[in-house]
Amino acid sequence: MAKVRVRPETGTLYLDFFYRGVRCREQTALADTTENRKKVQSLLNRVQKDIAQGAFDYTAIFPGSPRASQFATAVEGAIPAPGRRASAPVAAAPRPSTPLFADFAEQWFLEMSPQWRRLHRSCVREVLNKNLLPTFGKSLVGDVTKADVLAFRAEVAKCPGRKGTLGNARINKIMCFLRQILNEAADRFEVTPAFRGVKPLKQKKTDVQPFSLDEVNRILGAVRVDYRNYLAVRFFTGMRTGEINGLQWKYVDLERSLILVRESVVAGEVQDDTKNQSSVRDIPMQPMVREAILAQQRVRDPAVPWVFPSREGGPIDAHNFTNRVWYPLLRYLELEKRRPYQTRHTAATLMLASGENPEWIARTLGHSNTDMLFRVYSRYVPNLTRLDGHAFAGLINSRLAGQEATAEPVTSVDLDAMSPEQLRNALARLLKAKPESCKEVRGKDH
Repeated sequence: MAKVRVRPETGTLYLDFFYRGVRCREQTALADTTENRKKVQSLLNRVQKDIAQGAFDYTAIFPGSPRASQFATAVEGAIPAPGRRASAPVAAAPRPSTPLFADFAEQWFLEMSPQWRRLHRSCVREVLNKNLLPTFGKSLVGDVTKADVLAFRAEVAKCPGRKGTLGNARINKIMCFLRQILNEAADRFEVTPAFRGVKPLKQKKTDVQPFSLDEVNRILGAVRVDYRNYLAVRFFTGMRTGEINGLQWKYVDLERSLILVRESVVAGEVQDDTKNQSSVRDIPMQPMVREAILAQQRVRDPAVPWVFPSREGGPIDAHNFTNRVWYPLLRYLELEKRRPYQTRHTAATLMLASGENPEWIARTLGHSNTDMLFRVYSRYVPNLTRLDGHAFAGLINSRLAGQEATAEPVTSVDLDAMSPEQLRNALARLLKAKPESCKEVRGKDH
């Protein structure tokens, strides 16, 4: 974690680095300028290289430093300076000197924190305090081996979880933070990465179980009146839980019929940002969504900023809604137990099934591209439409109608039965269609 720093009281540069687990700060008389920074950085690079090779002589580099007496022992194999004889080795450094895991992990946390959201920071902090620091804190970060990593994972797998022991997803998250710390240490101190060859545990794929349109209507018809508008907006916009719970009236544009997603509520606290950059978006209000928003506006309390407040006037608590409203409602309707987040999956599949442009759907849901849309949701569309292949068959029939009036129309069943060669021949005949018919079809497509 070596760096060139500047003392604010003097404006001069100093070196900040670790040697044999000790943090060292060596002052220079150079002012903080671009040229001087390059000189000091060059010296620091040399120090780090010598430390990594086990050839660092503290006294030779910093002869007047109070730290020099602590590290007066010569290092076996050190390369002597030109014109000097190598002194007899007294002690050997078998491995490159690195800081304690606890010190390095804390520095890593401070450096990475600015790019994390509050909830993620608290999650990393919890894993550090509960799992990583008690196990590795007193070890040198460069001394942690692959065997240590695997032994640690085996111990974590025995920890209690919601359903017996911790699941693979939670174990992988803990190991992910350890991996980031050790990989960063390997890069900075040129030690062997402890995670080399260690793969994440296999995780069960997230279960996507969207509701059918009939089930949506049943839910909206049976839910408590004070939550009906809330669920209607969830089902027909696909907003994430934190986004809709954190929706305020200042982000509802009735003139342009838009819902502006700018903030979210996470663990009861307002986040002034969203999950990612693509999550900041404007959602067009469909008629059913606008109707629900207008109905909610008629009963709103002017003193409450939330579009869907709780009885106490704050944003809806996701945990409370799930256990006291959502799950009892599904039991009452005899529907399979599913998380409220399935309302988002439902919106995605209904939009795809209705034939909306995938790019428009991705923007509405806050995805950066359509990859996730097709990978996660497209397999549900056949079960909703029951018309797969009909549009393709209709296109072929329309273009071949003028060429072979006596030919039998191609059905979706015929398409399924065609070999690749037969399908290519049908498409070749399609491309030979009359220009007039092609223009007509293009006009319909656009």
